[in-house]
Amino acid sequence: MSRFFGSRPPAHEPRRAQPAITPRLAVFSSRRAVESRGVRAVLAVTLAAALVLNPAARGQEPIRVSVNEVIVPVTVADDKGRFVSNLVKSDFHLFDEGKEQNIGYFSHEQSQPIVIGFLLDQSNGMKIHWAKYQEAATELILNLLPGDKKYSGYLITYGNEAELVADTNFDSEKMVAKLAKMKPGGGSALYDAIYLACTSRKTVQGEPYEPRRVIVIIGDGHDNTSKKTLKEVIEIAQRNLVTIYAMSTVSFGAHTEDEDNLVQLTEQTGGKVETPLNNIYKDISGYLSTPSDAGNYAIAVGTGGYTAEISSAIFRSIANIAGEITTQYVMRYNPDVGEKRADRQFRRIKITVNNLPNVTLRYRAGYYPFAPPQ
Repeated sequence: MSRFFGSRPPAHEPRRAQPAITPRLAVFSSRRAVESRGVRAVLAVTLAAALVLNPAARGQEPIRVSVNEVIVPVTVADDKGRFVSNLVKSDFHLFDEGKEQNIGYFSHEQSQPIVIGFLLDQSNGMKIHWAKYQEAATELILNLLPGDKKYSGYLITYGNEAELVADTNFDSEKMVAKLAKMKPGGGSALYDAIYLACTSRKTVQGEPYEPRRVIVIIGDGHDNTSKKTLKEVIEIAQRNLVTIYAMSTVSFGAHTEDEDNLVQLTEQTGGKVETPLNNIYKDISGYLSTPSDAGNYAIAVGTGGYTAEISSAIFRSIANIAGEITTQYVMRYNPDVGEKRADRQFRRIKITVNNLPNVTLRYRAGYYPFAPPQ
């Protein structure tokens, strides 16, 4: 994305009284004056030539060129959801607005540097299974931030407002300690939390290319207090080349329209949604024919079996998210973006692989080649 840097010249300081030149220094001072006039003459000629050759130097606006290197993390999974991890660069074809691109950088190393933002829902909806999700968030942080400086992260909570609880660092224990003291309650400012993650945290040198940027949301997708909108935060994530994952906290059978928010956030940025509580009974036939006052549960609520099944489902989701983040193929390329046109501001990406018809590919939908309007 475009970055322009400038500095303001310092204000003129008041002239200080100069000491009188002694006779011994008079000859030296005169010689310096002659040399100085010579240098100024050379500079004047050079500047005049520059004014002729460079219109910008005559006060016109300089031409600003957006130089982009687009990073595209790609997950490849077979029809059973297993990661396909034996592909090479020549297996992939990457298209930018329909035109195939040269993949300049390709990596499938397990130890790729990553910055991970953990966004934890603190609204009233988290109270039911708070202990389980608190434990899940702890496990995610400890698994994805093992103490190696290649892996850094930060923690943002969102209730009525989004709050940066722990800025970018390598120490997972400090985040876990703060997490242990949290209690949910209030509204949900999910979109503001995503915006905060993309714009208002301490960055690591090299972002977003290396290390690449990832956000993991633990929540239900509901938002009722944000100043930002879903459309705005999808755009800011795409502009910052952030991949978003989510662990939905929606309970079994309690589907809401808000779940689609998580789907849009993840699909548009190349991630995915895990729904642990919606899959508890997927392998149990006839659960609806087992009525009870607490609901149609094949595993009775409040029993050890029910608790164990929830824990198992959550930790499977943790493994899936951690596995995907650490097994992705990472590609980078320099596209020819052409002229800036409002109707082609967002550029769409498509990726295919050779001779693998039954695989699922997850990658960002596209990117913005130009800086946001000022």
